[in-house]
Amino acid sequence: MGLFDKLTKKFSNTTTVYTPVHGEVISLKDIADGIFSEGILGQGVGIKPLEGVVYAPFDGKVVQIADTKHAICIENHAGVQLMIHVGLDTVNMEGNGFEQQVKVGDTVTGGQQIMTFSIDEIQKAGYPTTAVVVILNSNDYSSIEILGEGHMTKADKLIQIS
Repeated sequence: MGLFDKLTKKFSNTTTVYTPVHGEVISLKDIADGIFSEGILGQGVGIKPLEGVVYAPFDGKVVQIADTKHAICIENHAGVQLMIHVGLDTVNMEGNGFEQQVKVGDTVTGGQQIMTFSIDEIQKAGYPTTAVVVILNSNDYSSIEILGEGHMTKADKLIQIS
């Protein structure tokens, strides 16, 4: 890909991210984990889940799933790399309470169920249930706008990237 192609891709494409977890959207700054709240991994939001289901936030390809099943990364055709991380410190649960409906390399459609998790098991293990939605390659885009706050579902527009 030449320089012109990269510039055209960077400035002409807009991606809408739909809410991947039903719940209350909160600011990234309000997440009790510095890696996320300081934006070290990228820009995004937190979601306090009301149900234990994760949906694909846009059409794309599954590029990574944590061995402990608590996080999944999806990339769309425009190159947006998004991570959905369920719960804080849930890596310590070693996969208990998490189930994937997809595998690395799968193509997904926005709104498709891709993961389930047990809110009860996360709480019993003593961890916050907040799901984090982060654009891993945030620096590649000129604008990342948070569109939603408060209670949102999978049909709601959450983030606009251009």
